[in-house]
Amino acid sequence: MAHGGHNCSHAHDHDESPEMGIQYSLYEKIDFENLNCLNESIENSGRGIFKSWEERLNFDKVVESDADEELLFNIPFTGNIKLKGVIVIGEDSEAHPARLRIFKNRPNMTFDDTSIAPDQQFEMQRDTSGTLEYSTKVVKFSSVTHLTLHFPTNFGSDNTKIYYIGLRGEFTTAHRHGVTICTYETTPNTSDHKTNAFDSVSKEIQ
Repeated sequence: MAHGGHNCSHAHDHDESPEMGIQYSLYEKIDFENLNCLNESIENSGRGIFKSWEERLNFDKVVESDADEELLFNIPFTGNIKLKGVIVIGEDSEAHPARLRIFKNRPNMTFDDTSIAPDQQFEMQRDTSGTLEYSTKVVKFSSVTHLTLHFPTNFGSDNTKIYYIGLRGEFTTAHRHGVTICTYETTPNTSDHKTNAFDSVSKEIQ
């Protein structure tokens, strides 16, 4: 597996942007009762790191891996989401996750299932303030009801620590079809349909 895609070409500082708080509100659409984190050292601690944008730097809640460095989050939503970006705040140490693998619409994944190819994956940089965003290929994540985030490794520690995971995107109520969801064009505009319109800001693994 290649490890070359390590640099983030666009590291945006979102700290004081109220718009980012709105865009990173997908945590409100998580079905927390059915969210689970595998290999967490404290039961249900993984749920606590999904929180509001304003609370992202509150480090009172943390999830730490148990038996080894791997963590896997199964995240169901209360409707359909369009995932545009992910932010992960970890510890300024070797316990910070080093790779992120994202799967869509595969409920109840376990570590045995992670041998399959993810829908997208990233080499990560250490981020302790929420300034690095991993932008997804929106065409792949435009109709998601369940998201799995797999952190297979870190920067060398026996255990991985994560303080915040932020999900940026849009939400659509399930089973509802209306003009707020679909836009109809009388004459398609080819410039609106370029497949490379949503390139990742962080270089993904090839």
